[in-house]
Amino acid sequence: MTMSKPCGVRIAGVGSAVPDKRLTNADLASMVDTSDEWIVQRTGIKERRIIDRDAGESQCWLATESLRRALDDASMDAKDLDLIIHASVSSEMTCPSNACRVADNLDAGTTGAFDLIAACCGYVYSMNVADSLIRSGRHQAIGVIGCDAMSTLIDYTDRGVSILFGDAAGAAVLTRDEDPNRGCVYQVMEGDGRGWPSLFIPRNERDVPSGVSAPPTQLGCLRMDGREVYKFAVNKFREVIEDALSATGLSVDDVAQFVCHQSNMRIIESAKAKIGLPDEKVYVNIDRYGNSSSGSVGLCVDQLWKAGKINSGDTIIMVAFGGGMTWSSSVWNV
Repeated sequence: MTMSKPCGVRIAGVGSAVPDKRLTNADLASMVDTSDEWIVQRTGIKERRIIDRDAGESQCWLATESLRRALDDASMDAKDLDLIIHASVSSEMTCPSNACRVADNLDAGTTGAFDLIAACCGYVYSMNVADSLIRSGRHQAIGVIGCDAMSTLIDYTDRGVSILFGDAAGAAVLTRDEDPNRGCVYQVMEGDGRGWPSLFIPRNERDVPSGVSAPPTQLGCLRMDGREVYKFAVNKFREVIEDALSATGLSVDDVAQFVCHQSNMRIIESAKAKIGLPDEKVYVNIDRYGNSSSGSVGLCVDQLWKAGKINSGDTIIMVAFGGGMTWSSSVWNV
């Protein structure tokens, strides 16, 4: 495709998918030394959704369903897409990518497809990449998926990790728009690799850095230094929102919704208090779904969209942070 005149990017449709199966705090209390009061006080989480592998559910299934619903919302077919970007840390295989498997599931034909790994930032990273690719003139329509089945990566004897995570997927279909002011008007995708030992998934003992103090979590499962991650997140959350407002000249009043990664209620509440964000502009669903990593922001966008809280002409700011360590923001004129 040849280069074309400047264009914008439209969110043509959104979708999400969550499993029916619920893992409540009471369920966890029967598995590990914890309680509903202890979990709610520290995280704000009451329950989370997890896939039922005995019923054939998988990460790929969640990803497929979310994009299928986004395509339905956009009244488009999978073959209309030039590209599928799938963000996850929990794909069943690295080869083939789950993006290719989703394309096959949806009969997308020769649509390009690749996976992106940025942990909890995956959806926001992918939205930024997709917007840039469409603006380049080389793509007309891109399907973006953020999806994680974190239950497949959790050692449920590890209290510090098992209480936090759930499974979910959120997707969006982005298309070229004639208005160059529509779409992403500011974005940040940054990381600091020096912090990676705070949050990682080792496959072998040699993957564990020397000197890292961690519980005896099973190999292949997520390991986290909760204290370090919390310190990083509580500061970075505020910084990326303040940066997005400063760089664009927007005020809090100009923004319809601040769509934040659902990491921990205390982190979200801290950012709200320090920046002065009103409750009605910061959507929260962590109490019902937990931290679904790459699925988190996309799930929030779909639920806000369906509730009529994000509409054409609105400005929204999406923010996330995650393992890597990574962080990202994306300011959109919807």
